[in-house]
Amino acid sequence: MEQIKRILTVIDPTKQQQNSLDRSISLAQKTGAKITAFLSIYDFSYEMTTMLSREEREAMREAVIKDREAWISELTSGYQNIDIETKVVWHNRPYEAIIKTVLEHEFDLVIKATHQHDTLKSVIFTPTDWHLIRKCPAPVLLVKDQAWPEKGEILAAVNAVSDDEQHQALNNRIIKDAQFLCELANASLSLVNTYPATPVNIAIEIPEFNPSQYNEAVKKHHEDETWALAQRFGLSDSQCVIKEGLPEDVIPHIAKQKNAELVVIGTVGRTGLSAALVGNTAEHVIDSLDCDVLALKPDGYKSPLAQ
Repeated sequence: MEQIKRILTVIDPTKQQQNSLDRSISLAQKTGAKITAFLSIYDFSYEMTTMLSREEREAMREAVIKDREAWISELTSGYQNIDIETKVVWHNRPYEAIIKTVLEHEFDLVIKATHQHDTLKSVIFTPTDWHLIRKCPAPVLLVKDQAWPEKGEILAAVNAVSDDEQHQALNNRIIKDAQFLCELANASLSLVNTYPATPVNIAIEIPEFNPSQYNEAVKKHHEDETWALAQRFGLSDSQCVIKEGLPEDVIPHIAKQKNAELVVIGTVGRTGLSAALVGNTAEHVIDSLDCDVLALKPDGYKSPLAQ
């Protein structure tokens, strides 16, 4: 995502305030990107009206679509200098409609608003959000209601010690995209890398095992690899946060501590046991975050919805 030319903005018909549109317009003003304001609608009652002919049901659907198109056009009418088009489709699975549109028109970025739990003040990710995180080939930006501040903080979550080529390539993409967004948002960048604690069972089962020495060796390995990765992108050691613990605990904690507006994270598309481990780690991190999230797929990722 070295440039953003086309943004697919998912409109939420249940909200008056369209946070996804606000973020899209902010990015379009800085990049010149074209925005497609997208809405997937479906009403089962129209399909079950057996008293009407197929042609009459289609006419009713078209009338609903045109009404929603007019509503979105009104939402976007105040932005004269931004190229915005409207697309409303009739589909009973919003995530499928979104991904199909991405596949057909090769969007650079999908932006969708998240929902907030009013009592807990935390982000709630819907089933549509999770389907997009797992299956959308384009980067997915899930946004809250706050605008990105000037001179804010963006975190790039990496696994610097992975010897998997796909994961290494994804690390590179995470950092490049995070740097690109830092330039757009005039923000600072920090890399976050976590490492596991010493397994307790090893210390118990092997008397001569020195857990302190082992832990220091693991820490140093992660520090050296993270600093080397940062150096390749012109980042200093001071821009790296290397902490012991589970990613789903450490990354949200650092994001809160730094008051980060965005975390960039990779979701590796795999199958079988590897998907259960790698995929779940990313999803646990995302589920614990209370800020905007940019979820990236590896280069060459093919969506299961692609023909």
